[in-house]
Amino acid sequence: MKDLLKRYAQLLTHYCLEVQPGDKVFISTTMLAEPLLRETYRAMLEAGAAVVDYDLSFRERDLLLLSHGSDEALRTPPALQKMATETYDRFLSIRAPYNLREAQNAPADRAARRQETMAPIHKTYYERIAAKSLARCLCQFPTDAAAQEAGMSLSEYQDFVFGACKLFHEDPAAEWRKLRVAQQKIVDYLNTRSTIRYVSNDTDITFSTKDRIWINSDGRANMPSGEVFTGPVEDSVNGVIFFSYPAIYMGHEVENVRLWVKDGLIERWEASRGQDFLDQVFSIPGARRFGEAAIGTNYDINQITKNILFDEKIGGSIHMAIGQSYLHTGGKNESSIHWDMITDMTESGEIWADGEKIYEKGKFVL
Repeated sequence: MKDLLKRYAQLLTHYCLEVQPGDKVFISTTMLAEPLLRETYRAMLEAGAAVVDYDLSFRERDLLLLSHGSDEALRTPPALQKMATETYDRFLSIRAPYNLREAQNAPADRAARRQETMAPIHKTYYERIAAKSLARCLCQFPTDAAAQEAGMSLSEYQDFVFGACKLFHEDPAAEWRKLRVAQQKIVDYLNTRSTIRYVSNDTDITFSTKDRIWINSDGRANMPSGEVFTGPVEDSVNGVIFFSYPAIYMGHEVENVRLWVKDGLIERWEASRGQDFLDQVFSIPGARRFGEAAIGTNYDINQITKNILFDEKIGGSIHMAIGQSYLHTGGKNESSIHWDMITDMTESGEIWADGEKIYEKGKFVL
């Protein structure tokens, strides 16, 4: 385990974030990830980072704020996170949850108030990523809560996470560079096309990507990764899309989501489970338009774990995100949320680009 964590730390430091001498780095995680934090702290200092600051969350911190915080507390942004988002060079988020459902029953109005408070920080975060003045990476440290959510033992989940990150390879970074090369061919092709159509038994949705940019997600911004994504032209999305995988946001699980879209606006929505929460989310400004359209390409991730960091990369899947756009794709939608929803394409899925079939049953046919 110690050797794997050292390899993980080296990957995060040198491949994902490319830490340089003099960099200011901020790490956000929980106390459960202390073993990985320790190795990463060491690796970043050895790389020459001038500052490696960190925020260690504890059990039920968010729930305590939402349940007991005064109105002033809810409306005051976290000073350390605000400063890091505005001024640091590198931002690493290590997910290491205690309980993935701990805040799901917090008062909805108070949660919405906190979201409003955090919106300017999120806006700065996305703007700096687009301007390439902030390098970020999101990764996972295996915990019991995440393992239980995935339906695995902790040891099984550790193997899954480390395998998905290619840490069992002698040179994980070299493996990620191979993926980068393969995905770049797809991105280069898609960036010459302007109309994309996702089709399956339950989905037929079309959108424009004219003057938008497809991004090669190769393990630097997310570890693991394996997807290509863009921001659809906001008012161009038309049709219906069904998400066959569970959609999870803020500890709430919603199943069998179906969205009807006209000229970019989600006009109708339904779910077999979680309809009330879906209704609540669609009352948030910007949530009824799409901020992302993507295709999962990581065939080493082949099972649902109810963790979007992994599930959205499943080879043979596509996903679309409601809410905030990634500005570096050219997307313009603004919202306090970004919620990815995923559907399987391996049975009947097709993707068409400018009238040409480029993808069938979970595989590109370029």
